[in-house]
Amino acid sequence: MPWSKEQMAQEVIQLIPANSSLNLGIGLPTMIAELIPVHMHLMIHSENGVLGVEGRPGPDSISSTLINAGKETIAIKKGASFFDSALSFGMIRGGHIDYCVLGGMEVDVTGSLANWMIPGKKITGMGGAMDLVNGAKNIIIMMTHFNKRGDSKIVKSCQLPLTGKNVVDTIVTDYGIFKPHKNRFKIIKLAVGSSLESLKIDKQLLEN
Repeated sequence: MPWSKEQMAQEVIQLIPANSSLNLGIGLPTMIAELIPVHMHLMIHSENGVLGVEGRPGPDSISSTLINAGKETIAIKKGASFFDSALSFGMIRGGHIDYCVLGGMEVDVTGSLANWMIPGKKITGMGGAMDLVNGAKNIIIMMTHFNKRGDSKIVKSCQLPLTGKNVVDTIVTDYGIFKPHKNRFKIIKLAVGSSLESLKIDKQLLEN
């Protein structure tokens, strides 16, 4: 059976060492903030100018001025700080973010990522993704394994416009964990009940 969204988030959390700085992209990755154990002491960075995000706010602490880059309301932990976009992107471009978790539309064998637009569809903008994939030290992609047509998003070569070339370290889908490695995908872990056939990835692209 494929992993649930919560199980995917837990798998991602296990890939991140304690005391790391972390940026979470919009969509699936945002739920990670709600599931991180307190003892890990992760400092979550948001490119709109917050360091110290801590999940969702309670009903008594919601503030329209406390939001993440996806415009969702957030809670903050003790010691959080706020700054302008110039300093925020200076942190990213300066290599001060240890891990970044982003959603994805396609990832290929070279570790290239497409996650910001589909030609012919409404474009909301690149956001900070292009900076993050080149500035953060480790890039994890958290995405569903298949697109709406039922095709695998793990491909030989990205066909959609790229966010970054040769940038992805690890991919976590609802079917397993994979790493681009020497123009193939190394299987790190499969969800219980998943098989190579269920992945719908050319077996020549897989490295066990």
